[in-house]
Amino acid sequence: MNVLLPMAGFGTRLRPLTWSKPKPLVPVAGQPVLGHVLDMFDDLPDVKDVVFIVGYLGDQVQAYVQRAYPRLTARYVEQREMLGQSHALWLAREFLHGPVLLLFVDTLIETDLRRAIGNGQAGVAWVKAVDDPRRFGVAEVDEGGWVRRLVEKPADRKNNLVVVGCYFLPQGEDLAQAIEEQMKRNLHLNGEFFLVEALNLMLERGLKMRVEPVEVWEDCGKPDALLHTNRYLLDHGRENSTSASAARPGVVVVPPVFVDPEARVERAVIGPYASLAAGCVVEDSVVRDSVVDEEAEISGAVLSGSLVGRQARIRGGFRSMIVGDSSEVGFE
Repeated sequence: MNVLLPMAGFGTRLRPLTWSKPKPLVPVAGQPVLGHVLDMFDDLPDVKDVVFIVGYLGDQVQAYVQRAYPRLTARYVEQREMLGQSHALWLAREFLHGPVLLLFVDTLIETDLRRAIGNGQAGVAWVKAVDDPRRFGVAEVDEGGWVRRLVEKPADRKNNLVVVGCYFLPQGEDLAQAIEEQMKRNLHLNGEFFLVEALNLMLERGLKMRVEPVEVWEDCGKPDALLHTNRYLLDHGRENSTSASAARPGVVVVPPVFVDPEARVERAVIGPYASLAAGCVVEDSVVRDSVVDEEAEISGAVLSGSLVGRQARIRGGFRSMIVGDSSEVGFE
């Protein structure tokens, strides 16, 4: 089975962080979002290739994967024009053969992929019921749980069964053919070719696809959602509060937190819900409900509800902010 990960978007909702790094490399609860996604595949022994469809700053994705997942059989495809999900997968069509798993990396889900895929004879769309589905895609299903049709960005809330950006297809070749027809027929929305249109063509041709509900679906595409995801992950096993406290006498650690062993923290209160990356320095400060990236420096400050970029420097004040890489705040 091949796994395809479209991730070429600009991540505009996470700027200024994404001016200098691709969205999948924004950290949360101790590692980049992409790392949490790749860890989902540990229980899938039959994965052949993992295909990263990258765009702006895609070389950073390749460098991260080579460093953090050296045993992964990784392939890279570049999407230079942002023409949508189907277009991204069309560029990677040489990998659309046999069973394929498609996953969009701006969300994290918790599910047993191996159990859900089963014998691999039918397609699977992972879904979750939400209060307001209008900015997502939804699945229309029959009484047996089989998908009849997918609808991108519905106009109302009548159907709230949202597809969470993860699909299994038994025959990738069929998807490639459907995308080719989609583009020939110019089936797009606001200039983008959405995957649901290609999947609808496959359903019309007889694809059997069932839904698989997920209980946990965490968004990483906006600042407030990223902080919410950080809180969730720290609450569910991704924290190291005990070791972080034991290694730093004089530092008050309020669980849950993640503090990288290579972070230097002195005369500070960390937590709850703080994540500090490798090489960052926190002195005479309070950091809570925040994510601080590598080699950032914080001194004499109180941070809450903040995202701090790599090598950023913050000094003084009570602040809630988003600070891009290599920026300075409080040095006026």
